Amino acid sequence: MVLYFSATGNTQFIATELAEKLGDECVDLLDRIKRSDLSEIRSEKPFIVCAPVYVCEMPRFLSKYLKRLKLSGNRKVYFIANSAGYSGITGYLAKRLFRKKKMEYMGHTEIIMPRNYFLGRYPPQTSDEIKKRLLSACDRLDETANLIKRGERLRGRHIFMFEKLITIPFNPVWTKYKMPTKDFFATDKCVSCGKCEKLCPMNNISIRDKKPVWGNSCSHCMACVGNCPADAIEYGSATKEKGKYSFRKYKHFLNERKHGEAEKSFSVKKNIPKRRNNG
Repeated sequence: MVLYFSATGNTQFIATELAEKLGDECVDLLDRIKRSDLSEIRSEKPFIVCAPVYVCEMPRFLSKYLKRLKLSGNRKVYFIANSAGYSGITGYLAKRLFRKKKMEYMGHTEIIMPRNYFLGRYPPQTSDEIKKRLLSACDRLDETANLIKRGERLRGRHIFMFEKLITIPFNPVWTKYKMPTKDFFATDKCVSCGKCEKLCPMNNISIRDKKPVWGNSCSHCMACVGNCPADAIEYGSATKEKGKYSFRKYKHFLNERKHGEAEKSFSVKKNIPKRRNNG
């Protein structure tokens, strides 16, 4: 069973693609996290947990939820990190988390996807760069699915001690003091649909006077910015200058690629010459 949390669609893509390739179930944890629903999840197949990387770790609200969630049935678990290029100590922390749950950790790997976070120093990516990353991710997903099918362990990069020494104390301080919400605002394009409120994993958004209002508990996941159907949510001047990202804007690109490959495969099979019987 594939379990995942996704903000702007990258991790959802990874999870649903893996589930399709493995013929497995796929469960979005968002509603369960929002409602603090800790009801048991059971799977006869190995668990596969897919998560984004925030400040060199998986989101802290997600790791807290997984620590308390009861997983029963199969005791094997794989971990897939969706990163913009550096997964930090995510794999190490996932290994520690699942071993404490008395599960057999089958390793982790990193799928590099387009960056959805442009705040601060991060530069925007061009459409071509995004498409190149998506195509590379598709190849990596094929490799990962084949390893899991064969029951093999995933081999992530080595995580050095200095990374742990820096990240473990740094992450909680950064997430507490360096993720302000005061710069979020909705423009006059807002249609009061409430989607941002529904998608916030930390229940940090409420609708008042037909406009979203942000509280102080924010993970900067960018779900509100990237998924607004009216493109009405901004973060200071950063999103106006650098743009925004949502996987749905590129979904058609991957669908066309899949369709093209399917047609090509069908054409090749169709044109295979029949073998003559010379006997």
